[in-house]
Amino acid sequence: MPTYQYLCTECGHGLEKQQNFSDDALTVCPACQGRLRKIFNAVGVVFKGSGFYRTDNRSKPAPDKAPAESSKPATPSTESKSAAKTEKSGASSAV
Repeated sequence: MPTYQYLCTECGHGLEKQQNFSDDALTVCPACQGRLRKIFNAVGVVFKGSGFYRTDNRSKPAPDKAPAESSKPATPSTESKSAAKTEKSGASSAV
């Protein structure tokens, strides 16, 4: 249950009250019967960065080693090299 702070606009009396979220805000000062206003402060705890979700601390799966060919530079295959040699030798013998 959260604790709310109130301040009287008439006498300056401050008080703290534990209330449910569904409870109505206090409006009357217990000291002078003046008007109360709710005080809002900065949040005491702020969660920043990683590590707050279940998936943040899991290890990442290791990449598969099968697509190793994709990391190699593109070179003509041996079939296309032998076909190129055949064409050259055929062209030179025809001349």
